[in-house]
Amino acid sequence: MTSNQSRITNHESRLIIGITGQAGFVGTHLFNTLGLFPEKFTRVPFQDSFFEDQSKLEQFVQSCDAIVHLAAMNRHNDPEIIYNTNIGLVRQLIAACEATESKPHILFSSSTQEERDNLYGKSKKEGRELLEKWAYNNDAQFTGLIIPNVFGPFGHPYYNSVVATYCHQLTHNETPKIEVDGEVKLIYVSELVNYIITQITNHESRITSYESRITNHAIPHTSIIKVSELLNKLETYKSNYFEKGEIPNLDTPFDRNLWNTFLCYLNHETFFPFHLKLNTDNRGSFVETVKLNSGGQVSFSTTVPGITRGNHFHTRKAERFAVIKGKARIELRRIGTDKVMSFDLDGTQPSFVDMPIWHTHNITNVGDEELYTIFWINEHFNPEDTDTYFEKV
Repeated sequence: MTSNQSRITNHESRLIIGITGQAGFVGTHLFNTLGLFPEKFTRVPFQDSFFEDQSKLEQFVQSCDAIVHLAAMNRHNDPEIIYNTNIGLVRQLIAACEATESKPHILFSSSTQEERDNLYGKSKKEGRELLEKWAYNNDAQFTGLIIPNVFGPFGHPYYNSVVATYCHQLTHNETPKIEVDGEVKLIYVSELVNYIITQITNHESRITSYESRITNHAIPHTSIIKVSELLNKLETYKSNYFEKGEIPNLDTPFDRNLWNTFLCYLNHETFFPFHLKLNTDNRGSFVETVKLNSGGQVSFSTTVPGITRGNHFHTRKAERFAVIKGKARIELRRIGTDKVMSFDLDGTQPSFVDMPIWHTHNITNVGDEELYTIFWINEHFNPEDTDTYFEKV
């Protein structure tokens, strides 16, 4: 039994996982999600420069129980460069494993484009077959993942998905276009990440036979939508939200995921705080704080001067902070980054900030009087599944 296998079959130890392409769209989500479970997983940091330094690449593969190989080129004006790059990365990974006699469980990110007549699809299919052959020859574990179109927050427009492109265009005053109005089969990035993690943990003891050691999975899409319907939804999000601060119906997982994706493409620093209409007469004042097309939970809090609430983030929940009395400072920071966004709100002009997922956030009373805040979140609080992870802004 190799050192990799002895670690991976020890159920009391944490699985040591590395991700090539860690800084990419899926890699970032996978890396951050694994970080939510420090009692189960240890993450080995990876940099793209490791492929230019054989010794660092070899140290990386030696450190890992499992490697998720996501590093690849998706787009380039010259398809031959795409093909040569992707096959070259696979060969380098195999060479590093063979040079160090390492046998990590390798999970390979392929694509439904495998069967299409293009060099990107060809590079994915042949890369998968090369790694499968390596695993067979070395009694190692291999999982091939044939993945449909992936969407979600932080995807790169004009590169990762049409969803990323449309969200970016609509939130940056550009005009989206429909090239081909076909049906798109999609999987949300968190759904894909959960599938990958399940494959890693399920393979812990699969080292007895070729059939159990080497597997390939065509990952099913979780939603299907016509391009024109997708664009219509996103255009409705923009018009209702930009003009009225209105939250769309989030009753289905797809709509919730699409909304959370859209929200992450805003220029938060210029969009927030969103000022609400203050209606005042001799009776007092009235403010509409949350306009919904679905349910959820509304809460109210008071905060004494100098106190900070929050310092946590969510991975699926949509949330709004609306200040109606007092002075507050709301801070946001995307997980894995250092940049902090700060917003000052004053109850004399009631306003709100919506919290994008994967952004830790807090609210501080920076005034001299009690702060009144209304909170809305799109689901009821469940103490057994809070989707709340604490990290200081």
